[in-house]
Amino acid sequence: MPEVVEGSLVAKGRRFAIVASRFNDAVTSRLVGGAVDGFVRHGVAEKDIRIVRVPGSFEIPVAARRLAAGGRYGAIVCLGALVRGETPHFDVLAAEAARGAGQVALETGIPVIFGVLTTDTIEQAIDRAGGKGGNKGWDSALAAIEMANLFASLGSSRG
Repeated sequence: MPEVVEGSLVAKGRRFAIVASRFNDAVTSRLVGGAVDGFVRHGVAEKDIRIVRVPGSFEIPVAARRLAAGGRYGAIVCLGALVRGETPHFDVLAAEAARGAGQVALETGIPVIFGVLTTDTIEQAIDRAGGKGGNKGWDSALAAIEMANLFASLGSSRG
């Protein structure tokens, strides 16, 4: 039987960072609230959660990179809300934010969870930030916990 390695959802004693965009704050503040709630309900002390606010989603990866470089966090959650408009600006921002977050994870070895919403309407974003679509901030926090525990079980010295 092959060995299966998975991360648990118990996070007591772990530290996490959240990088959140201030743009579309009516949505992102709900995502942050969901993430904090998810962390706390799974054993993370509030003092072990750091929230860093940046102007927009484009700035998220560079802040995540700075946090990851310090090696203090088991994982970093990136939260924002991009709503499609009439120009290609949405596509550029969505692609660069996602690429940047992935690059940070690969360069640093710290799990970086991409919880930036990319929706066609503000209503879709609200639905995914605590409405009928759940809260993607909460989902991102749980993914961060699982990945931090997985990396710890694989021998990572982070978190």
